[in-house]
Amino acid sequence: MQTAHPPSVATVAPPPPSVWRPPSLSVRWWPVFMRNLLVWRKLAIPSLVGNIAEPLMWLVAFGYGMGALVGQVNVGGAAGDTKVPYILFLASGSICMSAMNAASFEALYSAFSRMHVQKTWDGIMNAPVSLDDVVLAEMLWAAFKALFTVTAILGVMLALGISHSPKLLVAWPVLLFVGIMFSSIALIFNALAKGYDFFTYYFTLVLTPMMFLSGVFFPREQLPPIVRAISDWLPLTNAVELVRPLFMDQWPAHPWRHGLVLVVTTVVAFWVALALTRKRFKA
Repeated sequence: MQTAHPPSVATVAPPPPSVWRPPSLSVRWWPVFMRNLLVWRKLAIPSLVGNIAEPLMWLVAFGYGMGALVGQVNVGGAAGDTKVPYILFLASGSICMSAMNAASFEALYSAFSRMHVQKTWDGIMNAPVSLDDVVLAEMLWAAFKALFTVTAILGVMLALGISHSPKLLVAWPVLLFVGIMFSSIALIFNALAKGYDFFTYYFTLVLTPMMFLSGVFFPREQLPPIVRAISDWLPLTNAVELVRPLFMDQWPAHPWRHGLVLVVTTVVAFWVALALTRKRFKA
């Protein structure tokens, strides 16, 4: 006599987790950060020279050369319009540009080498370290490199007597956050890149226009109204608007607005970068 068996029920596999799920972070990002630091220590001096040489050349050539022709420029602030030497105007903007460039370069070329070329990320994730922690470590490492660069440049500016404002102590953590913001943005393009050539689009179409529209080299009052309205929301513009008054020994006119733009940009950029990186790794 045959025993009747209940019909089998097909097992339905659960859907894969969304790449847009909230970040799952832990303190395991720290060993990844330290690994990058230990590797970088062997190249610290060449890296320092490469990161600060170009910004200082910009500062000397334009600050002293063009500054002799321009003289002083008007800068609006909480205390009204103030006339400042052009080299001070340029220094306070170029140090934000240096934080942007240093963080972007590290989060693009170096991170892409570790992720795609050297397969370092794959080796790290064989340990109990998640992809989310690796991306967080890369973001913070790029921000550290940016902070290292701007600290060296700031030291040179102090030695040259460009600014001795005690409020520069406040500018230092602001510049760290600028590095965090731009490393998060750069990691988006790192996740999309198929090769190093792809980064040319980012530098040419994103960073270069931002440099000229954010008040680094000349006051934004010179821009047409519609262009200035757009530049008001650029990340670099808001960074410059926070840092420049501190060089002038003043407080920013709208610190909460500028700070909010930086925070929102950072959170959104990191979330997008993490989602695109998960999609690339199918994690």
